[in-house]
Amino acid sequence: MTHAMLKGSNIPLDATAVRAVLRWTPGQGVPDVDASALLLGPGGRVRSDEDFVFYNQPRHPSGKVWRLGKKRVAEGLTDTIQTDLAGVESGVGQIYLVASAEDITFDHVRGLRILLYDAAVADGEPLAYFDIKPQTGAETALICGELYRRGEGWKFRALGEGYSNGLKGLASDFGISVDESDPELEPLPATTAGPVPDPGAWAAPVATPETSVPLPPEQPAPVPQQPAYGFPAEPAQQPAAAASGPSYGYPQPSGSPAAQPAYGYPQPTAEPSYGYPQPVGTLPDPDFRLPPQGPQFIGR
Repeated sequence: MTHAMLKGSNIPLDATAVRAVLRWTPGQGVPDVDASALLLGPGGRVRSDEDFVFYNQPRHPSGKVWRLGKKRVAEGLTDTIQTDLAGVESGVGQIYLVASAEDITFDHVRGLRILLYDAAVADGEPLAYFDIKPQTGAETALICGELYRRGEGWKFRALGEGYSNGLKGLASDFGISVDESDPELEPLPATTAGPVPDPGAWAAPVATPETSVPLPPEQPAPVPQQPAYGFPAEPAQQPAAAASGPSYGYPQPSGSPAAQPAYGYPQPTAEPSYGYPQPVGTLPDPDFRLPPQGPQFIGR
């Protein structure tokens, strides 16, 4: 059976673990709402700053109270706090379930409701729900409900008490040390599904000035040489004007004048010596004669 609760009413809890689901209707101008929890010890105050479970500290050190994060459901958006009541330390007598919407007042939030579920039952009906109505409309933080000890068990009370100075003001009232310059309690960017990321992930990269580096002086492009058809070209020793055509198999001798191609061998530098190349740099022998031929031996 689901209990529809009024402000100030309470119900006993038989469940050993509960999920407190904060739900609201999104829309234009509707702020993002965050769920958090305060674990209070003797005197109705926290024992240390670790007793505050919120978006920047989503799990209590005891592991018995934690924030499940935001989801989109058919009825709207939700943010959830789960509590293992059976394992909560004996020094904790109350757990406040809080909704906050920094810088935008709750008169802009539509359909705000807290629903309490038995965490051991999957897809079960809620044990209770409470529709939260801001008293003045100027609140930026609300204590939606309270889990508190009664004898050996726990009970839930519907509250709906508001604060106009946001989550910082509410937390400091219960003993949380709040440094106004500390970004820990700053609200995170709005999200519609999944757990809220760490605020460091939203930091924009810092732009660094670019420096211009002068280009090196332009170098003249090398003049390509004619191919040597089979062998690499000689190192560029000849001036461009003295370049000659290919010698079809061997490179042109360095320093020699241009000549017709010799089709396989370099062009001789003098008249041929009938079968043997003339040594480079010598002239033909003027006394050279052919050996006797066959016909002059007849009639000897």
